[in-house]
Amino acid sequence: MKNLKGKIGLVTGGSRGLGRDMVLRLAENGSDVMFTYHSNETAAQEVIAKVEALGQKAVALQLDQRKVSSFEAFAGRLEETLSAHTENGKMDFLVTNAGTGGYNPVGQVAEEQFDDLMQIHFKGVVFLIERLLPLLDDGGRIINISTGLTRFVFPGYGPYAAMKGAMEVYTKYLAKELGARKITANLVAPGAIYTDFNKGAFDANPQVVEMIGSLTALGRVGQAEDIGGVVAFLASDDAGWINAQRIEVSGGQNL
Repeated sequence: MKNLKGKIGLVTGGSRGLGRDMVLRLAENGSDVMFTYHSNETAAQEVIAKVEALGQKAVALQLDQRKVSSFEAFAGRLEETLSAHTENGKMDFLVTNAGTGGYNPVGQVAEEQFDDLMQIHFKGVVFLIERLLPLLDDGGRIINISTGLTRFVFPGYGPYAAMKGAMEVYTKYLAKELGARKITANLVAPGAIYTDFNKGAFDANPQVVEMIGSLTALGRVGQAEDIGGVVAFLASDDAGWINAQRIEVSGGQNL
């Protein structure tokens, strides 16, 4: 069932990991997709080819979410893309997925690392949304990506989880203040996921994978394919009455 037929939207960080699966699941449901990549243009082109094989259109745009000063130029490129692909020059959804990991135990938090996490996971997201709001159609969707670590604790991820916690609060304000435009704002909070985001750590410590599986009701670590379909649903008309919600997609981790 193609419940996103005729829609178009943007996924940040769509060339790999969770973002890649989001882009593909959106396309499977009938949507054209624009997505950003940081530096790996080859991976971005591979995603475009997969989307086109599904019968949809895709456009990859380079973006460094740390650089708020670049958002004006990025918005200009996005507007040009929308004008070429739509009648009204607007997009139907915005998924803020781009991010990096960070292991920073208490007492070992470097200021430079803290600032980098802040730029990518909170400040950059807030100001990107601010700049792109004029390009989001009334009745559109904002889907922010959080983490299960805002509910349960694994030592070493305090600053990262704190930035995501800030986004969870901010998303409620987006929902409230954009309600007049019938725009919904929600978060998806994945649990532990086996992607290139943390593949190195998991491969080096297979006992951690086993431990997380034992703490999860469904008995395993998540895969990227567990997340994209939830994002596609939230982008659809079927999810129009879901607003200001944190939806954890963790298989029942740390219950």
